Formats: sequence, C-alpha cells, structure tokens
Amino acid sequence: MSGFRAIFQRELTGLFLTPLAWVLLVAAICLNGFMVVAALMGSGGDVDGAFNYMLGTSGAYWMLMISLPPLLTMRTISEESKGGQLEFLLTAPVTDGAVILGKHLAVVVFLSVLWAVVPIYGLTLELLGVSPDWGQMALGYLGAVLVSALFSALGMVASALSSTPLLAAFLGFIFNIALLVLPMGAGSLGGTVGRALNALAGKLDVLTHLQLSFMRGALDSADVIFFLAWTGLFLFAATRIVEGRRMWS
Repeated sequence: MSGFRAIFQRELTGLFLTPLAWVLLVAAICLNGFMVVAALMGSGGDVDGAFNYMLGTSGAYWMLMISLPPLLTMRTISEESKGGQLEFLLTAPVTDGAVILGKHLAVVVFLSVLWAVVPIYGLTLELLGVSPDWGQMALGYLGAVLVSALFSALGMVASALSSTPLLAAFLGFIFNIALLVLPMGAGSLGGTVGRALNALAGKLDVLTHLQLSFMRGALDSADVIFFLAWTGLFLFAATRIVEGRRMWS
C-alpha cells in the first residue's frame, strides 16, 4: 500500500510530540492507577477482579474508551483539511487507504501504550508477592486494544466527515456512545423497528463480545473477528469519504 509506512511514522511521531496527547496519556494512567487501588480496597484484595474492573467492568473504563479515541483522531483528517494540507496530501502519490490505515494504526499504537500500564501494575503486585492471572490479564489487554481500534475507526469516520477538529471529536463521541447504547436500548422498542434494531444490536454488541471472551480469560476467535471486521468496515467507510474529497479537490 503506497505511502503507508511514511504516513504511519509521521502520525505516530506527531502524536508523541503533541501536548494534548501527553495530557490524555498522563490523565488516563493516573485514572487507571486510582481505579486499581480503589478496586483492590473495595474487593478486599481480589487482584483479578481489580484488573477486570480496569479492563471492562468499570464506568471509568468505558468513559476512557468513548472519549480518548475521538480526541486523538479528531485532527487526523479534519485538522489537515482545515489547514489546507489535506488537498496536498490527497494529490501526493499516496493511496487513500494508506492515509486512513496509517493514521488509524498510529492512534491504536498510542492507545496500546496507554493500556500497557495495566500489566505494569500487575508486575508491581507480583513484586509485592501477589501474583495476578497473567493469561486473563493478557486477554484483557488484547480486548482493550481491539475496542480502542474499533472506536478509533469510528473516530476516523468522524474526522473524515468534518473539516473542524472539535466537531470531529463531538461526532466521534456520539458515534461511540451510539455503538454502546444501541444494543441496550433496542430491546425496549416493539414492532418492525424494534425487531430490526434488535437484529442490528446483536451484530454490534461490543460489551457482550468483550465480556464473554476477553474478560473471562478464554479467547474466542469469533470475538476477535467481530472487532476486526467492524474496524475494517469503518475504516473502509472513512476511506471512501476521503476518496470523495479527492474527487472534488
């Protein structure tokens, strides 16, 4: 894919040089640290339960998942469009797929670094004499990375749709909330609309796919495919939007 590596390196370097990204990283690490201490104290020292709390069962976890990807992806396309750099990028010998995939992968790598603090907390407890379930923690970490990739893909769609970074962040935030809320609220509707939403909700139930596999320490390839397939679909949609911009540029 022409230009993918250059786009990825440029975007990843830009993320680690951006003050906002570091503010988000430090804030998330501090929040994760607070969560693990609170969970350990609240559970009477249940280490595995505390790490499950950090990796899927807490409201703070989903708050981070909903808000961080849009804040990191909001500038990927929209800021370059606002600054006039997108037109230059789209006329360069770089494929639209390389632009989207390179930028998306850079955000996912950054978020992977963020979630890597969880195994570090596990290692700290190991050194203190309390050994966590490393297999379950590894799957929890993998689940966090896959959810981050999915929500970041939605953020790429939002960024491709808007020429204003703040609007792109807002749209990404709404998209992520809708992805989580739709399966929960679909069952409350009746009739044809309710049945259609229930069918769609079953194919978009992020929470169930995370909890039934990754958080239980039992990897199911169907759940991995679920996240990869929807991530690919949203990235394809973002690519088509950028292709539309190329046609009109």
